[in-house]
Amino acid sequence: MGNGNEAKLHHYVPQGYLRGFATQQDRITAIPLDRARAPFTTLVKNVAAQTHFHTVPGAEEPDGFERILSSVEGAAIEIVRRMEGGEFPLRQKDRESLSFYLALQAVRGPDTRRTMEHLQAKMVRFEVGAGGRANVKHWIKRNLGFDSTEEEEQRIWDEATQPGGPPLTIHVVDHINNMVETAEHLAKYLMTRPWSLIRFERRSLITCDAPVSLIRNPRDEDFWAGVGFATAWGISVPLTRKLGLLMSDPMIMVERLEVDDPRIQTIRTAVVSGDADNVQVGTTAMERLFNEHTAGSAREYVYHHPDDGQFVPDELHEPTLINMDVGGFMDTSFDGEPWFDRRDTPEQSPVAERTPPTWKR
Repeated sequence: MGNGNEAKLHHYVPQGYLRGFATQQDRITAIPLDRARAPFTTLVKNVAAQTHFHTVPGAEEPDGFERILSSVEGAAIEIVRRMEGGEFPLRQKDRESLSFYLALQAVRGPDTRRTMEHLQAKMVRFEVGAGGRANVKHWIKRNLGFDSTEEEEQRIWDEATQPGGPPLTIHVVDHINNMVETAEHLAKYLMTRPWSLIRFERRSLITCDAPVSLIRNPRDEDFWAGVGFATAWGISVPLTRKLGLLMSDPMIMVERLEVDDPRIQTIRTAVVSGDADNVQVGTTAMERLFNEHTAGSAREYVYHHPDDGQFVPDELHEPTLINMDVGGFMDTSFDGEPWFDRRDTPEQSPVAERTPPTWKR
């Protein structure tokens, strides 16, 4: 059982990282993307955090994962401090550690949890709605595990088929597992890119609550095409207000080679070893590239050193509370009639593949 000493406020952007954008007194300026709220300056410990964000109720160590995160963060921030001091390129072990930390940072925020809940709610909406009103009792028993009354069935039908689906809360363990698995997968797309360390003197970088930014290929004519970790022209991360990391397109080095060309593996080994890395002096154009993409990646807040307000882009978007959505047939209306013969309905619901979500009462 918990010992009563668990941390209550869990940071989804590490305090040690944010101190790279704060004063010596740990003060940092936050700009809410909700423009009805004014910017404010506060202590680092007060931003990018939620109460018990990683707490696992009922676990022997409810705060165990938060402690693991602190260890990963501490090691990564120590690597960044050494990079500040001139250590670059990194040893492969440090490159792997920093890649995992950055991939973890890309998927650990509240927007990821809200997105999981949003997508699962839409899945439940479609599943319940397509199954028809008469099958709700069977669905409740199979997925929520209890024998329902007529009143409960009607409430769940109404809530499930409303726009956006029902009010679900996923289990913290599911979010943690998804976070770690996704970060392990994404880290390889960071580690195998050529890295450029950009050092700024007169200009400064800002950061945000989602500081790993994907940069679209400027020659990409299909503006609406998606961009991901594998396809991005570049990935930028402001490491401190004076230090930026730009991970460029690895295909620049291999695009003229055949897929099975043995030189590809040679190039990959060289990239992972840091042989393709370089250090650059920060320019005005590079500062704008970083800061515009950082501001564009923000979900709810942009952060900066109190003296660096002039480097925040003039135009900031509205809050982005989720990072993915689905539409089409998932948003269709339901009239209570089943879409399929019940014999064709799978007994194992996709919802049941994870810890059953909490249906808010």
